[in-house]
Amino acid sequence: MGTASTGYPFGTAVHSYGNSALLSRKLEFSRSNFPFPAEFSRINPNSGSVFHFSSKSSVCKIHSLPDIDNIFWDKVPTPLLDVIDNPIHLKNLSLKELKQLAEEIRSELASFLSNVPASYKASLAVVELTVALHHVFHAPVDKILWDAGEETYAHKILTGRRPLMSTLYKKNGLSGSTSRLESEFDPFGAAHGCNSVSAGLGMAVARDIKGKRERIVTIINNLSTMTGQIYEAMSNVGYLDSNMIVILNDSRHSLHPKLDDGSKTSVSALSSTLSRLQSSKSFRKFREAAKGVTKRIGKGMHELAAKVDQYARGMMGPSGSTLFEELGLYYIGPVDGHNMEDLICVLQEVASLDSMGPVLVHVVTEENYSEGYKRVAGRQLDGLYNIDPLLYGIDSRTYGDCFAEALVVEAEKDKSIVTVHAGMQMEPSIQLFRERFPDKFFDVGMAEQHAVTFAAGLSCGGLKPFCVIPSAFLQRAYDQVVHDVDQQRIPVRFVITSAGLVGSDGPTQCGAFDITYMSCLPNMIVMAPSDENELVHMVATAARIDDQPVCFRYPRGSIVTTNNLALEGVPIEIGKGRVLAEGKDIALLGYGAMVQNCLNARALLSKFGVEVTVADARFCKPLDIALLRQLCDNHAFLITVEEGSVGGFGSHVAQFIALDGRLDGRVKWRPIVLPDNYIEQASPQQQLSLAGLTGNHIAATALSLLGRPREALLMMC
Repeated sequence: MGTASTGYPFGTAVHSYGNSALLSRKLEFSRSNFPFPAEFSRINPNSGSVFHFSSKSSVCKIHSLPDIDNIFWDKVPTPLLDVIDNPIHLKNLSLKELKQLAEEIRSELASFLSNVPASYKASLAVVELTVALHHVFHAPVDKILWDAGEETYAHKILTGRRPLMSTLYKKNGLSGSTSRLESEFDPFGAAHGCNSVSAGLGMAVARDIKGKRERIVTIINNLSTMTGQIYEAMSNVGYLDSNMIVILNDSRHSLHPKLDDGSKTSVSALSSTLSRLQSSKSFRKFREAAKGVTKRIGKGMHELAAKVDQYARGMMGPSGSTLFEELGLYYIGPVDGHNMEDLICVLQEVASLDSMGPVLVHVVTEENYSEGYKRVAGRQLDGLYNIDPLLYGIDSRTYGDCFAEALVVEAEKDKSIVTVHAGMQMEPSIQLFRERFPDKFFDVGMAEQHAVTFAAGLSCGGLKPFCVIPSAFLQRAYDQVVHDVDQQRIPVRFVITSAGLVGSDGPTQCGAFDITYMSCLPNMIVMAPSDENELVHMVATAARIDDQPVCFRYPRGSIVTTNNLALEGVPIEIGKGRVLAEGKDIALLGYGAMVQNCLNARALLSKFGVEVTVADARFCKPLDIALLRQLCDNHAFLITVEEGSVGGFGSHVAQFIALDGRLDGRVKWRPIVLPDNYIEQASPQQQLSLAGLTGNHIAATALSLLGRPREALLMMC
């Protein structure tokens, strides 16, 4: 097999490889040949900073570097990686060097991922794919979009962010996903999954309208193929026939454990040869020419030829490959995701297919591939769910543990209780219910819309579904919550996990908005526990509501105390709050986990001689009207505190006390909510401080309201 030069409009020519060796290499790169100003990151090793400069604007970002001696531990020599700080440096590497680079990256990832609070397998699985992508394509001019943040660590290393990898998930450090604010090599943000094809298509259409020629490449995976948006996007891609490349990273696993043990897509020498044939320009041109001939012969012959073509394509590809063809994408695969030669050959061919429509390349990877995985597997917690050591102590019990145990207790008593789980990741604690009631547990993956309506159907069938979805992911299913549940007053029990601030996962998985968007629904009961015992009681309460929908939220992290835990829940009277401590000077009305911070503020204020009442609202809807009137009658000052956005619990309180005339007299009210901005990744305590939700912040607000500003300032020192 000879070399096939991939022409590129920007001045770079890269030659493909034969079956056994790299036959030629050529690099003809000139920055001046790019059709529009490009952006580059530069690392100055002597300055201790990373400068990010955009030639298209005056934006300049500076990040301080950690001590370079402490960045990498258990360090393996990486001589080739050490000279790579931009994808351009990959263009002139031989096949042997690219393979070596992949192994060095995998070793590098293994050396620090054991200390990162995130899933590591996905990034180790796509190392070869990432290297091949940056060798063939020309980022940042070419757009490479990732669907899953946990697959992007090798991409970050190759795009100038290697010195900062130890700051991953930390305050002022690298994001755990792609970020437009972080690098010009990240054309679109990824975190929740399933958005890359839609965004990539938009970029492809914009490119065509503007008459440009950059490549658009999107990488999706098994989990994102379970979402409706992916198929909506691919259907539109096929309809518009835009020139773009979709890469399916098939990591050979599903949500169903029985399917994981069954037959899997295999990659053989024959499938490798067929993939190269499918991706070749001559084969594509022959196929398109054949279609044109049959169209001219007549409709009947064209339809017959289309059926023969579909059958032949189905024979060449694995089971299910014709689905992508029906959506309008030309299917190529399966390709061995760890065979660098095959990857580069196929990617170079599809990169050269100008104006021939969308292509889907099926790449099969192994998450447990190579020694790099074995080295890190013994040093990091396993599983899909991100474990933040700052949120979870090594031996601590979590709110998720208490919820799962309480739900199991209720399910033992009520055989009609079932659980539906949706979202990108599953809390390990939920596995308890799955193991105890495998036939009553349904994990639908990133199909939140389906999960909500599916739960509504279960309820209509006489069951009691608990629909467990993280706050940030429930946002996707809001239309179904409104139309399929609340409007019909169907008793679905929504369990909103990861509510409020989420530490290292930053704004992408922050549960800031659920209080607001759930409490505005006419038929929804909205509640939140102040501690683990209240959570157990709310599980019991929700199990007994059978005439309307209900939701309750709980945060990530450890429970308040391990003493005197409730073994069985006692139903709470709907719309009934409680007073935890009484004082005459000011009232703090907390909602959910913020009740604990109100108690902390009370202890601080007692040192200043301020007597504080602390009340636990329990319910945002319906409000405890009697409790609100009591607090307003007995106090001149009222502060509401919640870990949610404006428009939530405090707004409901303000609406009532304003209409009740309480604000017309002596009562002064102040709300404390999350600020009107996205709070970036940091430790939980740092995030609470940034949000103004710590006990000190609450106490300072109280002192200011009491007319003691100097003491308020002292409180913040």
